[in-house]
Amino acid sequence: MFKNHIKIAWRSLKKQAFFTFLNTFGLAIGMAGALIISLYIYDELSYDKMFADADRIHRIDADIKFGGAEIKAAESAPPMAGALKRDYSQVESTVRFRTLGSMYVKKVGGETSSKENKVTYADSTFFEFFGIDLLVGNSKTALTGTNSLVLTKTAAEKYFGSTDVLGQDLLLNNSDTYTVTGVIEDMPKNSYFNEYSVFLAMAGNVASREELWGSNNYFTFIKLIPEARVEDFQAPLQGMLERYMLPWAQKYFPGMTAESFAASGNYIRYHTMALTDIHLHSDRNSEMNATSSIQNIYILSFIGLFLIILASVNFMNLSTAHSLKRAKEVGVRKTLGSNKLNLIFQFLTESGLIAFISLIAALLITMITLPFFNGFTGKVITIPFTQPLFWLILLAATIVLGLFSGCYPAFFMSRFTPVKTLKGGASESVGNGRVRNALVIFQFSISVFLIVSTLVVFQQLNYIQSKDLGFTKDQVLLINEISPLGSKTNAFKEEILKMGNVENVTLSDFYPTPSWRSDSSFFQEGASSQESAIQMQTWGVDTDYLKTLQMNIVAGRDFNKQYATDSTAVIINEATLPILNVTAEEALGMRISEEIELENPTYYTVIGVVKDFHFKSLRENIGALGLHVNKTAENMAVRLSGGDYSNSIAEIENKWNEMAPGQPFDYQFMDEAFNTTYEAELKLSQIFFIFTILSIFIACLGLFGLAAFNAEKRTKEIGVRKVLGATVSQISYRLTVDFLKLVGIAILVSLPLGWFAMNKWLEDFSYRIDMGVGVFVLAAVLSIVVAIVTVSYQSIKAAIVNPVKSLRSE
Repeated sequence: MFKNHIKIAWRSLKKQAFFTFLNTFGLAIGMAGALIISLYIYDELSYDKMFADADRIHRIDADIKFGGAEIKAAESAPPMAGALKRDYSQVESTVRFRTLGSMYVKKVGGETSSKENKVTYADSTFFEFFGIDLLVGNSKTALTGTNSLVLTKTAAEKYFGSTDVLGQDLLLNNSDTYTVTGVIEDMPKNSYFNEYSVFLAMAGNVASREELWGSNNYFTFIKLIPEARVEDFQAPLQGMLERYMLPWAQKYFPGMTAESFAASGNYIRYHTMALTDIHLHSDRNSEMNATSSIQNIYILSFIGLFLIILASVNFMNLSTAHSLKRAKEVGVRKTLGSNKLNLIFQFLTESGLIAFISLIAALLITMITLPFFNGFTGKVITIPFTQPLFWLILLAATIVLGLFSGCYPAFFMSRFTPVKTLKGGASESVGNGRVRNALVIFQFSISVFLIVSTLVVFQQLNYIQSKDLGFTKDQVLLINEISPLGSKTNAFKEEILKMGNVENVTLSDFYPTPSWRSDSSFFQEGASSQESAIQMQTWGVDTDYLKTLQMNIVAGRDFNKQYATDSTAVIINEATLPILNVTAEEALGMRISEEIELENPTYYTVIGVVKDFHFKSLRENIGALGLHVNKTAENMAVRLSGGDYSNSIAEIENKWNEMAPGQPFDYQFMDEAFNTTYEAELKLSQIFFIFTILSIFIACLGLFGLAAFNAEKRTKEIGVRKVLGATVSQISYRLTVDFLKLVGIAILVSLPLGWFAMNKWLEDFSYRIDMGVGVFVLAAVLSIVVAIVTVSYQSIKAAIVNPVKSLRSE
C-alpha cells in the first residue's frame, strides 16, 4: 500500500509541475537557511567543550568600583591563583595567563622576523589543566624554565620547517632569546585560545610572583574537584577581599576597613564564570579573545525557526488553495471506497515526498553557499556528512517537517463531501480562505519583523561609523609595533614628515581605538585616602598627538616640545572632571600622582583638558583618561592628505625596510581598526540581511502561488467584469487590494514586536540611535511594494485575458 501511495504521489507531483516547484523550492530555501543557521549555532555552542573536565573549569572575574570607575574585569591579581589553591579544598588546580599582544619572532641567526599576533605567558600547569597533549616535549616541564616557550604546530613549521624543534632558539622582539621546549597541535577554532600560537613560561614574568593584589592583569582559571558545586564556592570566594586585598591596600591607605571601603561606595565582588560560558555570556571589559553574544544565538535561532515555519506555511497555503483542482479527485476516491484515513495518508505521503526532495535540494544549496557564509562570518563550518547523528537528526526533522506541512492540507481535503465536489461545488468546500489569509498574515508578519530588525541594525552600525568620536579617524595610517626601529624611531618619524602626502605624524603607546589597556589610581596633591582616588587610564604620547588626530582642547593648552616642564605635564579628558569635582578651568594647575607610597612622588601638572573622545566601544561610557609625554612609544599614526594612498604607503614601507631591515611592516587605516570592534554587529547585520531576503522570497513564493490560484478561481468573474466594461487597471486593482489588506494587518501586528525586540538589542549600547517613525514607515512601505510586485504580475496576466476565453473556461 505504501508503495502504491508513493507512485500516486509521484504522478500527482509531476502532473502539477508549477505547484510542485513552488512548494519544493520554498521548502528547500527554508531548509537550507535553517541548516546553515543550525550549523553556525552548533559551532558557537561548542566553544571550549573539547577540553578535559571543561565542566569543572571556571575563571575568576571581578566587578570593581574604585576611583570613579566601574570595571568588569576578567583578570585577577597575580597571587589569586596560589591563594585559592592554598585556602580552598574545592580547588583541584589552577592556571594563569598574562597576555602580551603581538610580538616579532624570528629564528636566532635568521634575518627576517614574523609577527605573531597572539602571545601569552602561561603557567606550567597549562597542558595538564586543559588536557592538552604535546606533539614533542614533556607537558610537566615544558613551561618551567625562565626563558622557555611552547609553539603550536603551525608556528613551529613556520620558523623551523618541522615540529622536531626541541632546544631550538627564537628571538622575540629582537631582544629576548627563548628556547623551544614543546610543540602542541594548533588550538581548536572553537576554543578560547584559538588565535594563540606562542606560549611563554610564566616563570619569566617577574610580576607574576609578586604580591600585587591591586594589579588585575592575570586571567586566572580554577578547576574544582568533581564533587564540588560552583554555587557553593561563590560565598567563600568573597572572603578573598578581607583576607588578602584589604591588608595589601592598607599599606597605602592606613585605617581602611571593609566598612569604610563599602561606605565610600567602592566595591570588589569576585565571582566565577564557567569556561564554556565565556564565549557567549561574557560581558567583561577585556578578553583574551573576541567573544560573541548569546543574544545573537537567540536571534539566529528565531530566524532559523522563522524560515522553516515560513516554508511550511507556504506549503499549507498553496496546498489548501490548490485543493480546488483536486476536489473531484477526492470525490471520486471516496465514491470508490477510500476512507478518510487513507486519503490523509495519501496526502501526507505527497507532503513527505516533497519534503525529502526539498532536503536533497537544501543540501545542494547549503554545499554551494556555505563557503560564502564562512567567508563573512570567519568560521570554518562544514557539513558533517560522516556523522550518523547528523543524518538521524536531519531525517527526523524532514519527516516532522513533512508531517507538519502536510497535516492541515491532508485533513482539510479529506473532509470534502463527494456529492458536492462531483456536482462542481468544490469552491464552497474550499471556503472563503480564512485559514489561508491567517497564514499569509503570519508569513508577512515575520517578514516585516525581520525588515524592521535589519533596518535598525544597519542604522545603528551607520550611527557608529558616522558618529563624532572626538577625533578624526579618516586618512590616518596606523603603523603598529615600531619597536624594531629602536633608536631610529625619531629619525623614521622625521623622514616620513618630509614625504609630500603626509600632514602630520605622532608616536604613542595607544591609539583611540578600542583595545586592551589597564587603569591606574591617581591622587591629587595632599590627598591619599581611598575616597579621593582617581581611577584613570594614562597614555604616553608625543607632542604631536592631539594635532595629528585632530582632537580639541577645551581648556589650557597642548603639549609643547619647547617647554621642558611638559615632561611632567598631563592633559586630562572631560570625563575626569566630575571625579575631580572641578570645572575644566579649575583643573588647570592641579597636580596628581600615582606614587603616594613614595616619600617624594612624581607629580603631573594638568596643563590642559581635551574634549571627550571615544577610546572604548560605544557600548561603554567614556572613562577618565590622562595623556602625558613619553620618550618611548610602540605605535605611530600618520595623517595623510588626499591623493593616492598606495604610493604613500609604498614610500613609507620603503623607508621602513631601509631603517628596519628584515622586520615586517604592519599597518592598517584607523577607520578599519575602529570597525573591527564592531565586527560582531557587522556580521549580524549581514546575516540579518541575507535571511531577511530569504524570508521575503519564501513569503513571496507563497503569495505568488495564491495570487495565481485566486486569479484562476475568479476567471469567470473577471470575464463578466470585462464584458461589462471594467478596465485592466480596475481588475488588477480589485485582485491586488485583497492581498494588500492582509499585508496591512501583518504590518500592524509586526511593527510593535519589532520595536520591542530591537529596543532590547540596543540596550547593549551606551550610545545608540533613537528608533524613529521613519524605520517603521520604511519597513511598511517595503513590505507593501514587495507584495504589490509579487501579486501584480498574476493580476495583470488574468486581467488581460480575452473575456471570451474566460467565459468559456467553465
